Amino acid sequence: MLAGGVALAAAFAAGPLSARAAPAARKIGLQLYTVRELFAPDPIGTLEKVAAIGYREVEYGGGGYEAMDHAALRKAMDRLGLTAPSIHVGYDALAGKFDETVAMARTLGADTIIVPWMEEKFLEAAAWRGAVADFNRFAERLKAVGLGFAYHNHDFEFTHKDGDRTLFDVLLAEGDPELLGIELDLFWAIKAGQDAKALIRRLPGRVYAYHVKDMTAEGAMTSVGKGVIDFADIFTLNDMAGVRHLYVENDQSPAPYLPDITTSFTTLSRLGA
Repeated sequence: MLAGGVALAAAFAAGPLSARAAPAARKIGLQLYTVRELFAPDPIGTLEKVAAIGYREVEYGGGGYEAMDHAALRKAMDRLGLTAPSIHVGYDALAGKFDETVAMARTLGADTIIVPWMEEKFLEAAAWRGAVADFNRFAERLKAVGLGFAYHNHDFEFTHKDGDRTLFDVLLAEGDPELLGIELDLFWAIKAGQDAKALIRRLPGRVYAYHVKDMTAEGAMTSVGKGVIDFADIFTLNDMAGVRHLYVENDQSPAPYLPDITTSFTTLSRLGA
């Protein structure tokens, strides 16, 4: 109880983002990019299969979802007992189609917009700093309409530098901590040589969600539970991080896809994260 109280106090001390700290029991979600080859031709059928496995949250990304009938997707989710707390939206779309993005998020029931990737041109230090300034502006505008904002990492944020700082350091230093959350992809951070727990300790109350996928001894992606990442140990910091959602994602999930996401769901269910 004492340890839990200390963690809770630390989370509230971290600021407004931590006021949205995770509940005790987190539902297991799926980033739909994992099953994009199924989702693109049959979105409703894919949602049905995902729900049948036991997932109760999904995160939209890839598969052409931006151009789909969002009201129809929402109707299907409501029928299946699914929610979509967050959606992935490209940097350019937020910059150029802000109102359409907000409307899409609201129709799908999302509370947070996440930028999932940045083009190679942003690896240059000045361009990255400009993008982070834009993130702050996006987050301010989204807050004004009742939505949150977060950024999803890959490995390049830790391997490219601006002087003696990594791009991730710049993101933390120049991104507004009151507004800019982090969707922490644990695989990509570890792939880049980061100590996952040390990294999380730098982000008290700022982790909106984890992307969870495992890593083989050779460094390849695999289903959660079939690799070497000690998620049980990492998840001991969940409350301090403020993490609200756990999204299974496998960028390279092998066809037919459903066995892969079933294994990950079963493993995370057993962990009770």
